[in-house]
Order: sequence, then structure tokens, then C-alpha cells
Amino acid sequence: MRTSLNIPEDVLAEFDAVWQAEGFDSRSRAVREAIQEYVEAHSKLEEMSGSVAAVIVFDYEHEEVIRELHGIQHDYQDAINATSHVHEGEWCLETVFCRGDAARIRKLVYDLRDFDGVGRVKLLSLRNL
Repeated sequence: MRTSLNIPEDVLAEFDAVWQAEGFDSRSRAVREAIQEYVEAHSKLEEMSGSVAAVIVFDYEHEEVIRELHGIQHDYQDAINATSHVHEGEWCLETVFCRGDAARIRKLVYDLRDFDGVGRVKLLSLRNL
């Protein structure tokens, strides 16, 4: 199936450099691989259940979302054990250490991804307790 995407030129240039360095035959092959990895990560997040320990890392534009992010963190204080925060110019890097029900932590990940000022949200570590 053919599809089209709107991707900023600088992001596409970086993507092209990466897939070419990795030796893929084409951009299409690299896009299929990236989509598959995204689907697998989503499936893993959706399949987790029970009580888990997790580390969530995300970056964000400080001024744009800081108040709302503090509100989210207070809403999830039952699942968040600790946070670590680093400023990098206008951007911040936050590490959130969680423990609790998998559905609750999954909802936290989705809520964090819902902010326009948040760049990336990654679930780095996960284990059932």
C-alpha cells in the first residue's frame, strides 16, 4: 500500500542518514521497520498487567507545560515513587520512577504523550512484582 507523510526536511534527512548507515535497501524498508518497532512497543505496553515497577523518561519544553506536568504528577502520586529532573536550556529531561498497577502506569504514559510540549516519552524498564 502506498501512503504519504508530512515530515520536516531536517527529520527526514536524519532518518535517511540513519537507514543508509544501517544498510537498509530503501527508505520504505526502513519506514516499515520503524513502524514495526513502534507497534511492538505499543503492544508490550498494552499487554503489561498486575503490579509493576517502571521507569519513564521524557523530555519537554519547560515553560510550555511545566504547570500541567506538575498537575499530572500530583494526580499519579499513588504510582510515582520519585522523580529526577534536569534542565537543558529551554528543554528539561524528567525521569519518573513508578510502582503500581500496570493499567495506572500505562495511563500515565499515555497522559504524558498527550502534551504538545513533550518531545518523547519512553518506558525504559518494566518488571512484574
